[in-house]
Amino acid sequence: MRLRKYILTVLGIILSWACADANPDEKEDNAPSDSIASQKKNLIQKVIDYFEESNEDHSADGLDISFIGGPYYSSDTKFGIGLVAAGLYHTDKADSLSQPSNVSLYLKATTSMFFQLGVEGYHIFPGDTQRITYDVNFSSVKSKFWGIGYDMDVNPDNESKFKYLASEARGSFLWHFKDKIFLGPTASFDYVNGRGFEKPWLWDGQSDRTFNVGIGFKLTYDSRDNIANAYKGIYLAIEQRFNPRFLLNKYAFSLTELTANGYQSLWTGAVIAGSFHSRLTYGNTPWGLLSTFGGSHVMRGYFEGRYRDKCEADICVELRQHIWKRNGVVAWIGAGTVFPEFKALRWSNILPNWGLGYRWEFKKRVNVRIDFGFGRHESGFMFGINEAF
Repeated sequence: MRLRKYILTVLGIILSWACADANPDEKEDNAPSDSIASQKKNLIQKVIDYFEESNEDHSADGLDISFIGGPYYSSDTKFGIGLVAAGLYHTDKADSLSQPSNVSLYLKATTSMFFQLGVEGYHIFPGDTQRITYDVNFSSVKSKFWGIGYDMDVNPDNESKFKYLASEARGSFLWHFKDKIFLGPTASFDYVNGRGFEKPWLWDGQSDRTFNVGIGFKLTYDSRDNIANAYKGIYLAIEQRFNPRFLLNKYAFSLTELTANGYQSLWTGAVIAGSFHSRLTYGNTPWGLLSTFGGSHVMRGYFEGRYRDKCEADICVELRQHIWKRNGVVAWIGAGTVFPEFKALRWSNILPNWGLGYRWEFKKRVNVRIDFGFGRHESGFMFGINEAF
């Protein structure tokens, strides 16, 4: 009953978004303009007008930022309140035809003692000669842990509760190397502090607190027409990061991350999107930086962090369909798994994933998304901003 109430609450918000476009048009047809001007707008109408104008592109005039917030429900974090601020801007105000830079500030707090504050985005220099990407966030989470490795994670008897604090910062500075190829250095900082372990033996004797600094490089090929919400194009990326001991890391390891995304327009309003992603770590990887999937990322529907190991791989195909005005829906199917090394990869360990979602264009080419995903013996309800990939 509680889940039904939460879903109905979110659906009510969706309906208010969906109807936000229609009301002003009806007033234009049915009421004289001078009588409208003389009426004092109430709070609801002001909110409707605000969302009505939020996806108009004003980025050429400076930072075009809008806010949205409200209740939501996630199977991982339960009922909560979310606030998102999305901003678009052009570094060259004379060039309004190129895609704008993007910045998003997000805040989440839930009844399961989950709190997260963060900012992410990408900064595109004039002429797209350089790009900066970044993601900085802080989390305080009451979560669950099943152990390290597929065989441990798949066992429901291993489910245990714990709490942790986490701070992470990731960034890259990429130069336009040739055609649509970008290359440059990356850096990362991670701090994880676990506490209140219900079954401490599941951590294999690892330290409950880890501090890690990494450096490396990233190479990308990017022909997408829009970074935040592509209708066509290809995105290929390889990132190599090193977390050596001389940077004062207790756990020394390396990381290779591979991403291959493709987008193609089909019939009117339809886009087919595909993604392959793999995160491979080598060495003494700490538990807080092991490869995982789930939550609001590509493999939606799985509890984020339940499946964790040194390596992870997932693949997904998603159909995105615009329906009416600023409203759209998606459907996806995918699969993924975790493994310690390639020779331990087993077909029987592949985990299926599928689901449906709703999209509302909050800003121009920036969507608020609500997804309901399914996996093996799991399902999840998620709220977020921007597409999953």
